[in-house]
Amino acid sequence: MNQWIDDLYNLSCNNECCVVVTVAGVRGSAPREIGAKMIVTAGDTIGTIGGGQLEYQCTRIACEQLQKKHDDGQRLQRRFPLGTNCGQCCGGIVEVMFERIASSSMAWLKELKRLHDERRAVVVVTPRNGETGRYLVTEDRCMHFENNARCPEKIISVARQMIIGHASATLQDSFLMEPILQCDFHVAIFGAGHVGAATVDVLSRLDCNIRWIDARRNIFPARLPNNVTAVESGNPADEVAAMPQGTNYLVMTHSHALDYEICDQVLRRGDFAYCGLIGSRSKRRRFERTMRKQGKSDSLLVRLTCPIGVPGIESKKPADIAVAVAADLLRVRDAAGAAKQDNDRIPEPVNDNVRVI
Repeated sequence: MNQWIDDLYNLSCNNECCVVVTVAGVRGSAPREIGAKMIVTAGDTIGTIGGGQLEYQCTRIACEQLQKKHDDGQRLQRRFPLGTNCGQCCGGIVEVMFERIASSSMAWLKELKRLHDERRAVVVVTPRNGETGRYLVTEDRCMHFENNARCPEKIISVARQMIIGHASATLQDSFLMEPILQCDFHVAIFGAGHVGAATVDVLSRLDCNIRWIDARRNIFPARLPNNVTAVESGNPADEVAAMPQGTNYLVMTHSHALDYEICDQVLRRGDFAYCGLIGSRSKRRRFERTMRKQGKSDSLLVRLTCPIGVPGIESKKPADIAVAVAADLLRVRDAAGAAKQDNDRIPEPVNDNVRVI
């Protein structure tokens, strides 16, 4: 998720100094990926770069930077061999970038937040060779902040390839390149009962867009996470047509008849990543019998998941079901992502990109 953008923007608006700690390079096994961030303020830490001794040492360094009054925009680089320096079994090497941020950074941050709020893809390009400033590269523009140097054309080209290919953050020619892309993991949850609420609670912590649908009035909580949209609909099955291609559908309403109608619409549509129906195997068999009579093929019915959740979890407690369902959705998402990479791989720098210093 890109929550760090809002967190950093809010701190800057409040004139609260902070240090952004970013994983800028990884060699071997490491607890977090390139681009993972932690924000350190005088009294708090927001986010994580993996915990353990690595995070402890980085927090201490960030606190030391906070004490320096004239280092805004200066970037500090540190390399951490996890085995020898941190006593962590991962055994890899992590390169970390520290940057003290103050209200003077509002220009690039304000523009980044605007682009993100408008759901426009952008790559944040940060020089790591002693230069200050940064670049924001979109599909049609390259904006520079806090310096007058032009971004190299090669870097602009790589950034735009990253946008097209939905690539992950990486290091390229001493530039840290962080794509800020809109999430394409869409989940439609039908039903706001105990299991539906527990499932939203778990999934809302992930990088996904949730559309939560129920026919009952005043059923939703007053406050919802930023990535959850609640929909009161007199005919919930009609909401299937409003979802993007490749959506994950979870059907768990208070009515078996409504469950059937929603599943029928999802299967008719056909372009879903996952269609999960809460219930027993006997419920599935009843649905399948009726759907076969209506002409649905076995090849389509096999795509209906019921019962839901990863195998081996038999609990009927809402929170347990929610965790099992979330795990199954992540499994489906990652399997689809791996298949897409195999079929449509675009060149990008390898992940083993710690600079030799």
